[in-house]
Order: sequence, then C-alpha cells, then structure tokens
Amino acid sequence: MLDDVTTRDAAGREAVARLHEVVSRLEPELVQIRRSIHAHPELARTESRTTALVVERLQSAGLAPRALRGTGAVCDIGTAPAGVRRIALRADLDALPVQETSGLPFSSTIPEISHSCGHDVHTTVVLGAGLVLAELEAAGELPHPVRLIFQPAEEVMPGGALDVLEQGVLEGVRSVYALHCDPRFDVGTVGSRIGPITSASDQVTVTIDSRGGHTSRPHLTGDLVYAMGEIITQVPAILGRRLDPRSGVNLTWGMVEAGQAHNAIPTHGVLRGTLRCLDIRAWERAAHILHDAVRQVAAPFDVQIDVHHERGVPPVVNDESAVSRLEAAAREMLGDESVLLTEQSLGGEDFAWFLNRVPGAMARLGTRTPGGRQYDIHQGDLVIDERAIGVGVRLLTRTATLA
Repeated sequence: MLDDVTTRDAAGREAVARLHEVVSRLEPELVQIRRSIHAHPELARTESRTTALVVERLQSAGLAPRALRGTGAVCDIGTAPAGVRRIALRADLDALPVQETSGLPFSSTIPEISHSCGHDVHTTVVLGAGLVLAELEAAGELPHPVRLIFQPAEEVMPGGALDVLEQGVLEGVRSVYALHCDPRFDVGTVGSRIGPITSASDQVTVTIDSRGGHTSRPHLTGDLVYAMGEIITQVPAILGRRLDPRSGVNLTWGMVEAGQAHNAIPTHGVLRGTLRCLDIRAWERAAHILHDAVRQVAAPFDVQIDVHHERGVPPVVNDESAVSRLEAAAREMLGDESVLLTEQSLGGEDFAWFLNRVPGAMARLGTRTPGGRQYDIHQGDLVIDERAIGVGVRLLTRTATLA
C-alpha cells in the first residue's frame, strides 16, 4: 500500500512539473492572444472575430473545434470511451458597452466597447488550457477526455449559456469548471467557496403613466414624480420584510426618467433597476412580491403602473466535490497559500445555468498586482496583471487532469 501511495505521489509531481513546463512555454503567446482579443472587443452574440481566433488556434494545435450556432465554439480533446464522461472547461467571449480609459497600449480599438469584465482573460485561459491538454493528448498523457466551451453573450440576460446548452454542449459531460477575474485578489491566488458564490440577478422596469399638470396644482392630477419617489424608496423596504432577510434580497434602481420642465408634472416615467437574491428560493418568490409591492405603493396616487420583471440568472451554486478538486489543483500548481475563501457576491453569472445541469464550480481568479491599485470590474479603467493568464491555465489544466 505504501509503495502505491509513493508511486502516485511521484506521478503527481511529474504531472505538475510537466504542466508548469508546457504553460511556461506557451505564456508569451497567450499574452499576445489576450491583447489581440482585448483590442478588438465584441458585444454579446457578435463575437465572430474572437470565435474565429479561438477556432483557428485550436485547429493549428491539431484539434477539431466546431463552431456553435451564431457565435461561440466547442472543442473535444481526447476520446471518451463508452460510459466515460468528459470534464468541461467554460469561457465567456463577450465584451461590455463601456468606453475603455485604461490607457494601455493594447486598449480597445472599438469606441464605447471594452473587455472591462475580463472575458478576454477567461477566453485566453481556456484556450491556453486547451493547447496544453492537446500536447498531453498527443503524448499519450491525458488521463481524462476534456471539452472546451467558448460561450457567447454572458453579459446579457438570461445569458448565452442557455443558447449553447440548447446545442448540447453538456452531453457526455460529468462536471464543468470556470474562472472569473477578481481584482480584489492578488495574482497567484484563487477565491473559492462551496455552495452559492453569486446571486440571482433580474432586470426590473416599472412604467408609470398619469394625466399631467402644473406643479402648483398636484392635487388635481396624479403626481407621477412623487409616486415614483415612493416606489423607489418603499418597494425595496417591502421586499426586505416580505422575504427572509437571510436571502439577501436587494432591489437597486439604476435609471429614473421623467419630465422635462421644473414646473410641469409629467405624464410618463420609467424606473429601471436590478433585483438580486442570494437564495434561489427567494428568487423564485420575488417576482410575485415585487409586482404586489409596486402596485400597493402606487395605489394612492392615481397613476397607472406596468411592472416588467425579466428573469435573469439564478445563483451559481458550487458543488462541494468540484470545489475540492479545484482547490487541490490550486494547491498543487500555485502553492498551499493560494486558496482563499471568497464571500458570496451579489453579481449575476449565467454559468449558473450550466450548474443546473451538471455539478461543477466557479473560482475567482486573482488579477491584482500585489501592493498595487485595486481596480473594479465593469469599469473602463480596469487593468489586469497578465500573470493571471498563466495562473488560470495552470489551475484549469490541473483541475482537468487530476485523477
């Protein structure tokens, strides 16, 4: 028995050393690929150039990727014998409608569009993992068949994950893994968590109509702006009392639009915001409570209300065994101190739809230069320490090859 353990330990050390060697050799090319993607961002469902770049590089490695309907691609590495299911690695391709202000020499060349969420890194990491795994497969060293999934349209609701799932990308898959850039963590570290790691995220639009009037006579009309103010302040409070406070429900308004003059009560107004829930059961109840709360608050004001609640994504819920696999891979490749506990985020991620089908996990990939400035995602000045690319490739390749 002791001999078997020693043999396995030696084989594991050899596998880790082999991965480090291959990744180190590929890193300079991967940085250039990331910069090319970064300079040419594409919005949801228009990621044609990015898809073509990924497909062409995988083909040059001797693989046979296939394009998905619209944009995106999938690529299998290794043969899956009967009854053997693949491990999948998923990346998202799309950029955001945000003007880049980073000043980087490879900044976005497309006005008002940028990779300010790090999807260029996600794509490059999974592509890099595929290139490493292809080398292992060619050398007869790939222990498990793997599938790469390059998904479009993560940044729109309810997410491009549903598009690719309809095309069967998880058929024959036993578990799926993904990374998400996190500038709160230093490069070389990984944020991990069992259970929910993101929240449900929905879009809410409330349209309000009433007959207008002069601001000197609000009693003769429905005071639409006042009604909007009551909805803005009271509805989030009602949700906090009608839903379990442990569910972390949060309704935040992002747009308020009404009127054109200081002395005229308008006839039309719009509120737009996001409804987020940490708990999937609260998410399932929230729509009904939201509609009731808006109508109850608006009832005294003689206005007409329309509530449009667009379901977005459920929480990403990490499987315990999948998290254990990711953490073991991180400790082997990055060191025992590399794994950090991350809190559950109120952000939404359509990787949740993958985990509704098969077990898996998402981890936070540290992108902050140690001692440097802490940036935030979805901001035009985001700068990522590019050493995170090699870190992510090492993490995902080891995750995919662990026994």
